[in-house]
This record gives sequence, C-alpha cells and structure tokens, in this order.
Amino acid sequence: MTDSQTAPRVLVRTEGALGRLTLNRPEAINALDLGMIQQLTEALDAWRTDTDVQIVLIDGEGERGMCAGGDVRALHGQIVSGRADETAEFFRAEYALNAMIAEYPKPVVTIADGITMGGGIGLAGHAAIRIVTERSKLAMPETRIGFTPDVGGTWLLGRAPGRFGEYFALTGSSMNAADAIYLGFADHMVPSDRLEALREALAYRADPTGPTEIVLLFDETPDPSELPSAREWVDDVFSAPTLPEIVERLHAQGTTDAAEVADLLDGLGPTGLAVTLDAVREARALPGLRAALEGEYRRVLWFVTQHPDLVEGIRAQLVDKDRNPQWQPPTITELDADAGAPARAYSPALPLF
Repeated sequence: MTDSQTAPRVLVRTEGALGRLTLNRPEAINALDLGMIQQLTEALDAWRTDTDVQIVLIDGEGERGMCAGGDVRALHGQIVSGRADETAEFFRAEYALNAMIAEYPKPVVTIADGITMGGGIGLAGHAAIRIVTERSKLAMPETRIGFTPDVGGTWLLGRAPGRFGEYFALTGSSMNAADAIYLGFADHMVPSDRLEALREALAYRADPTGPTEIVLLFDETPDPSELPSAREWVDDVFSAPTLPEIVERLHAQGTTDAAEVADLLDGLGPTGLAVTLDAVREARALPGLRAALEGEYRRVLWFVTQHPDLVEGIRAQLVDKDRNPQWQPPTITELDADAGAPARAYSPALPLF
C-alpha cells in the first residue's frame, strides 16, 4: 500500500537472519504514537526466541529522518482534554521499549539517519550498535517546549564527556555524526549511500562474522567534532551549582558563543531548565538505564499533572505557533532555590516498572 494513511506505521519483516523494523510515518518524520510503540514491542517480543532472527535492525522510512520524537501535539490534546491517564500509558510503554532495546538478548542495530530527536533517541541511543550518517542531526530538544529530556536521554547525557551533558540537555542543541560519536550517542558513521549494502550484508552474510565487524566494512571516520575545542569553557560554565549561576558564568565568559547560549536559555522555560539540570545530574550518579528512566518518569508526569509549562510550551511552538509562551515563573531569577525538587520527589499513581 502506498497511501500513508492506510499503510502500517511500522514495517515488520524478516530478511535472511535479520529482523527489520522500519518506522513508516515519513510525512511526520516518523513521529511515534502509542500504536507504533506497541508494534515495535510486539515484534521484539516475538523475535526474542525466534532462532531464525539473529540480528534486529531499527530504522526509519524516508530521507528526512529516522524519528523526530513523540507526537507531542497528540500529547497536548490528551492533557488539555483531561486524559492524562492516556499520556501516562504512552510514557510507560515507550520507556519499557527503551529498556527492552538496551537489554535485548540479540544484537540490535539502529540507523539514526537524518533527524533523530527525543523519542527517536530512545530507540537509537540504547542499541548495541548505533549508526549515524553524514545527514544525521541528533538532539534532545525538550527544553524548547518547557519540558525535560526523557526516553533515557538523561542516562546518555549524564555520561557525555565533561559537562556537555548539561550543555546539550539545557540548550537542546543538535549533534552531527562526529558530535554524536564523541558524546556517546552513536558508535559508527556509515555514509547514507552505503546503507542499503549494509542492510543486505547484515541480512545475508553467510559467514559467522558478528554485526559489529560487518558494520566496520562500511563505516568511515567522520571529520573531527569541534566540541573538544569548546570543552574548557563548557566545563567551566556548566559545572556551576545552579541555573542562575550557569547564566552568570555565561555572561562572564565575554564571548559570542557564550552570549548566544545565555540568550537562548533566557527565552526557554525556567522550570523545564531547572528540572532538566537536576535530572541530568541525578542520572550521572545512577546505576543503570532503568533507574534513569524511573527518574524521568517522575519528572515527566509531574509536568503532565502538576505544572502548566509543558502544555504552554507545546501550545506556543506547535499549536498556536505564536512563539510567545507564558512561562511560570517567567524568568530564571524568579525560580525557587531548589526548583527541581518537586518534580524529583513526585510519585506517579502507577509505577513505571
């Protein structure tokens, strides 16, 4: 079927020894809804004990991107119409899938070609073998809508070199292929024109070569990331104990780059920033992905049920598109001393696991 409205939103099939899962909603850059998450979960469950499937590949249809994230417009509709229980169901299913990918007994290969953000990182970032291309654009941009990174993003961010975790979490900035490998969000860069040959090799290569060795036949070393050259000032600024002190240090840098980051943070939701800073630093000290997902779950449902900034951020950016969110509080200087505490301590009605 070619009609995007009737075609399945996840293509599930086997090719040789390969179980292939392709997100098939290219008109929305493969944004995830609950049905897609359930399809992915069911296929992985079925292949867990299928001896014909030796490797699993997850990718996305279309050239724009693997996955732009969760369907936040649908999320907005659920919350404002009083269906927060459906929102909680979505997040529980999504985070369980993230953990399943990380813990899967067979090698999972993911191809984060093009835009891969938010929920897309939850699929691509926890696999055994994580591939990016020259077109890759990865990000956890949740603070842009007054929200906080989830899908295990805090686990990855907390383990990035130095204080780049805080930097990328707070700013929502994008990573190219080299950045993603440097930051620990990806393992290999394969040029996009070699992807089809790579898929075929993973499916039909007859010798006992493992999937990593197969990927190495196709990968290239990207041009070096520019991030290491910025690490000294990023570490200095983003190691500050609180959000207001981070902004103070940005202004004290006296550079164009730091001033641009300060201006960006000043326009984002102060509460979302405070919760995000707290979440990344908590995740850095946690023992594993599941613990980080539980921390994210508490914070996400706090925003869904207790604080208006998530709904306001989605409204301003994606619904009304007036780009004029009314944050509560409106400025970083008006935040409480430990503004991340209520979200950190929130106890959802249903546990995550």
